[in-house]
Amino acid sequence: MKILVINCGSSSVKYQLFDMTNEQVLVKGMVERIGLQGSILTQRKGSEKFVIEEDVPDHEKAITLVIKALLDPEHGVLKSMDEISAIGHRVVHGAEDFSGSVLITKEVIDSLKENIELAPLHNPPNIMGIEACQKIMPNVPEVGVFDTAFHQTMPPYAYLYGIPYEYYKKYKIRKYGFHGTSHKYVAQRAAAMLKRPLAETKVITCHLGNGASIAAVKYGVSIDTSMGYTPLEGVMMGTRSGDLDPAIVFHLMKKEKWTIEQVDNFFNKQCGVLGLSGVSSDFRDIESAALAEDQGEINRRAQLALDRFAYVVKKYIGSYYAVLNGADAVVFTAGLGENSASMRAKICADLDALGIKIDPDKNFTRGVEADVSADDARTRVLVIPTNEELMIARDTYEIVKTGKKKL
Repeated sequence: MKILVINCGSSSVKYQLFDMTNEQVLVKGMVERIGLQGSILTQRKGSEKFVIEEDVPDHEKAITLVIKALLDPEHGVLKSMDEISAIGHRVVHGAEDFSGSVLITKEVIDSLKENIELAPLHNPPNIMGIEACQKIMPNVPEVGVFDTAFHQTMPPYAYLYGIPYEYYKKYKIRKYGFHGTSHKYVAQRAAAMLKRPLAETKVITCHLGNGASIAAVKYGVSIDTSMGYTPLEGVMMGTRSGDLDPAIVFHLMKKEKWTIEQVDNFFNKQCGVLGLSGVSSDFRDIESAALAEDQGEINRRAQLALDRFAYVVKKYIGSYYAVLNGADAVVFTAGLGENSASMRAKICADLDALGIKIDPDKNFTRGVEADVSADDARTRVLVIPTNEELMIARDTYEIVKTGKKKL
């Protein structure tokens, strides 16, 4: 069975085609600049790169271009669209409606549209991708895999805020959490690396990239996570502020005469390590600036941003260690978590009381699964590259095969 995995953004479509016989990635690609000048599709098959430059006004055209690339006689991997058995879609927000992946129906799409106000930047393009595939491939079953679903196991005392309960009932204001597919995947891989059943492990998973979140995973289920009602809550990120005193919002709106739209843009796109460092939202740029000589204020602010980020992640690890009543492992994943030995070392420094110790030599690794703990560490430190696309493909395969939703 061949599964096409689709991840639609507002101006992009990422895709991968899997052969589920052996879970092999046959091809992967991306359509960029949808609705803009200079639209381009880039597809990779092994080391081979295939590019199509063509106007892409909307997501329907983007999906059409994806099919064209997959069927290309020289660079494609399919002889017919009939070889695509199912399509798996990444959907950001399922609210409380979905605790697992589901076969997409009209009722599911209606629910996604009702939840647009919870994810106004993400759900609309996700829906456009689904509807485009339905139009182009009407007989191919589609499955929705939700970023929020994995965290639906949080208990009410973990997901409710200290506001009147009526606003939770009226407006669905609660913690939802995100990056769920990634947290679920690395928690499963951690259990395998620890050679223990998933149902007997307690792990703290750290998805650290431009967007970052931490999760407490007990016996295979999420019991708390750092992102909240939106992805703005939690650790400081590339451009997002993370946790702060809500009164700061009102104070800045008053002082700067900002509108709601302006303050929303500020905390989501101008803060985080970008705002603190004044260098970049990319941690690689900030690490380079912190190490550069004779940069003065730039050095100090870059180092401050790195120190602040590590400090906040460390605090979440400590709090989730308490929530879990101990942990078997701390897992680092995503771009920064997988590739930055210096950030892993900084975060794990002085956590000996929790049994967390890194071996500097083992930690000198990037992008591969590894146990980087010191030999005498009680709590293992694992590096596990995430694979959200594979998780989407697996859920899609299982649902289409069984006809049941994935819980």
